[in-house]
Amino acid sequence: MTTFRVLLIVLIVVLAGAFTWLSFEWSRTSGQVADKPYGVPFELVDSSGAPITQAAFQGKPSALFFGFTHCPDVCPTTLYELDGWLKQVDPAGDRLRAFMVTIDPERDDHELLNMYISNVSDRITGISGDPEKVRAMAKGFNVYFKKVPTDDDRPDEDYVMDHTASVFLLDDDGRFRGTIAYGEDGDVAMKKLRNLL
Repeated sequence: MTTFRVLLIVLIVVLAGAFTWLSFEWSRTSGQVADKPYGVPFELVDSSGAPITQAAFQGKPSALFFGFTHCPDVCPTTLYELDGWLKQVDPAGDRLRAFMVTIDPERDDHELLNMYISNVSDRITGISGDPEKVRAMAKGFNVYFKKVPTDDDRPDEDYVMDHTASVFLLDDDGRFRGTIAYGEDGDVAMKKLRNLL
């Protein structure tokens, strides 16, 4: 019985040491990740047709969301709300940038994206481009997206996109600082944007 107790104590000490080491490594790694720009490098086009890279998310804080122009409700609502928050938090429009990245680049070229966004806001820049590059960028930002057919006879033509609906908040170094959830209270959302500034 004594041998069993000794083995049990040794096992507990070993597990506690392993847990402590893992906790230390996790916190050290988390700190390193938080100090790097969020996402992955990319080369796409903005809604005016000009080249855009991850450098656009540096120099000023950014609000970034992923959507598509054929979206029935989430994307137009997010555009409208984000435009309103930007006007209240940054009335002059010189302290905070905002972007909408399409997750449906096959249909959303930069011209359609520009027309779609400009109907709601002159403060939000669209991002589109080569479909493979857009998908790689979205995956690099840990964004979920999936094509969902609405017509079984024409699945490649009639579809919607299921996707992450949160607005990502990046600081002026492009580092992740939080999200605004879809449907989040407007006062809370504006507080998050003010904190970002």
